[in-house]
Amino acid sequence: MKIAVTSKGTDLDAEVDPRFGRAAYILIVDSETLEFEALDNKENTNALKGAGIQAARMVSDKGAKVLLTGFCGPNAFKAMRAANIGVANDASGSVKEAVQAYLDGKLPLSDGANVEGQW
Repeated sequence: MKIAVTSKGTDLDAEVDPRFGRAAYILIVDSETLEFEALDNKENTNALKGAGIQAARMVSDKGAKVLLTGFCGPNAFKAMRAANIGVANDASGSVKEAVQAYLDGKLPLSDGANVEGQW
């Protein structure tokens, strides 16, 4: 399964970026092999609006089934739900640690956004 993780860097040891739409990078991690692709999210980092929706499209286009992030706003959460992608908020630590926490059942999927829009 492909897992998207917001990240401050381009490898598995990088810290989880707490922002979804405006994260520096989004890593797409294969849950079985831990092979990954780092997506530069620069276009959305400075967007005036719609950053979460655009990031959701990027994650969906890469075939991820789950997003691990710190905070996800309401519009981005709706976009992820529409794409049938689960969202686990409150992810922290390194990307690798967050993936392992999700796989171990310690990072459950969320029922909704955990911040207001334009956070």
